[in-house]
Amino acid sequence: MTRLGDLERAVMDVLWDSVPGTSDGVTVREVADALAGRELAYTTVMTVLDRLAGKGMVQRQREGRAWRYRAAASREAHIAQLMLDALDLGGSRDAALVRFARSVTGTEAEVLRAALAAEASGGSAGPGALTGRIGAPPRTRAERPTSADEAVDG
Repeated sequence: MTRLGDLERAVMDVLWDSVPGTSDGVTVREVADALAGRELAYTTVMTVLDRLAGKGMVQRQREGRAWRYRAAASREAHIAQLMLDALDLGGSRDAALVRFARSVTGTEAEVLRAALAAEASGGSAGPGALTGRIGAPPRTRAERPTSADEAVDG
């Protein structure tokens, strides 16, 4: 998954923060208006949305002469995928997971324990829980965790 630049992130924040449940998305003008404090040209916002569509971050649908845009995945799914991508950067996945586990707060550790317990029991840990590659297609055989990874995952 591609990391987002500052402007791309600001645009995605507008899409992620748009009214939940509205499946028709937002227009370039609506995004530009939401980013009014940044004094961006309409064409700049349009270019950023077009590039995000090309990267698969947003989906768009034609409405007359304009496009309506919406995030392809939730903010939480994006963040979870960034975390998984970071684990794939190299080195010991196990060591990185242990270091991460030691750095979280008690409350965050409880959230992780609940998510792992729900995953182990085949249930769902609910919205926002880290239950694998949220919003991503199933892993291929080459992408599946190794036995060492599975030992850490529980």
